[in-house]
Amino acid sequence: MSARRKTPRIGFVSLGCPKAAADAELILTRLRAEGYEFSPSYRGADLVIVNTCGFIDAAIEESLAAIGEALDENGKVIVTGCLGARPETIRERHPHVLAIAGPHALEEVMSLVHAHAPKPHDPFEDLVPPQGLRLTPSHYAYLKIAEGCNHRCSFCIIPSLRGPLASRPLAEVVKEAETLVKAGVKELILIAQDTAAYGMDLKHRTGFLHGRPVKTRLYELCKELGSLGVWIRLHYVYPYSHVDDLLPLMAEGKLLPYLDVPFQHASPRILRAMKRPGDVERVLERIAGWRKAVPNLTIRSTFITGFPGETESDFEELLDFLDEARLDRVGAFAYSAVAGAAANELPGMLPEAVREERKARLLRHQEEISLARLSALIGQTMTVLVDECDEEGAIARTMGDAPDVDGVVYVQDGQDLRPGEFVEVEITDCDVHDLYARCR
Repeated sequence: MSARRKTPRIGFVSLGCPKAAADAELILTRLRAEGYEFSPSYRGADLVIVNTCGFIDAAIEESLAAIGEALDENGKVIVTGCLGARPETIRERHPHVLAIAGPHALEEVMSLVHAHAPKPHDPFEDLVPPQGLRLTPSHYAYLKIAEGCNHRCSFCIIPSLRGPLASRPLAEVVKEAETLVKAGVKELILIAQDTAAYGMDLKHRTGFLHGRPVKTRLYELCKELGSLGVWIRLHYVYPYSHVDDLLPLMAEGKLLPYLDVPFQHASPRILRAMKRPGDVERVLERIAGWRKAVPNLTIRSTFITGFPGETESDFEELLDFLDEARLDRVGAFAYSAVAGAAANELPGMLPEAVREERKARLLRHQEEISLARLSALIGQTMTVLVDECDEEGAIARTMGDAPDVDGVVYVQDGQDLRPGEFVEVEITDCDVHDLYARCR
């Protein structure tokens, strides 16, 4: 049996006020909880963290001197604390520090430690694998990038349940993604209540990833994740204007050509009652622009039927929108009077039978559109990701199919394939939801 790798030892020095000391305690506690050991000297450490002060000139000079001493004695130094908010000051004097984080940046510091002094997984001592315990198959994973929501849609109570938008630090998200990929994950599905709002609550502030400054923004996050060599899929993308910035990443193959955009309705009157964007013509123009930039783009959306006050004319506007938009995948929900939703107080609550009938009619209407779009794929060669295999063949997904909510590809000669394997197939047939194929 091979010898176990030793657990890294961390050197630590903290300067400044009690708030800095409290931050230091949080970092030290997390390090110890994760099994890291501490070194009483710089020379005996695998990595040194310097928690700095930057309040007055004397404190800045003291912090710079401490960084210099750690570099001279050890050479591997991560800087955090108040002076970390002024990285140019640090790098002007000490260009060789490994990375810089600002004050009160526990998760960012831990991500940097994991990157530069990873603690090896010990199967004899650790209770869980590095990627944690997950409910999904081993080849794909959901990656939550934010919690909460700042919208106040009248049919929704998520903000009261989960609070306002709270984005995770970019370095923390990327570190989790890297860990999942190392564990064999082939597809990462980015989720949040409002994925496109990532970083807005932080005013897109600059963080540090592997020592590099990176804005906390969806484009930068997708660009970093796009370098991991796996499928990156976006769910729940509110149609802000900056979503257009992601299209070049899709065209370059760094991000799957897939957008899940919850349009909810198409009648301007109903959208106003929902407190959703109501410029349907602008939405159609953007869809056309997206498809022009990324011809193989798959667009998925969901709609609510039977919203309070919805007339037959409003519903017909929704069907007309589907005819114009030609969406690839559509889900529908009959309006449900969730306790606490503001929409419950609106006039014109429809009978449940009407809500359900309109839902069924919408889905039947969409079937013709879906069948036409899937039929256009027959004869094409496509890359698919295998989900299941048995003696009858394999079940896989294209880039345009998210797990559980979209269609699948039945690979009829895929008995020898393996879950998590990418394979080239030729599309031979389709129905209104799924594709049929054979291996190339």
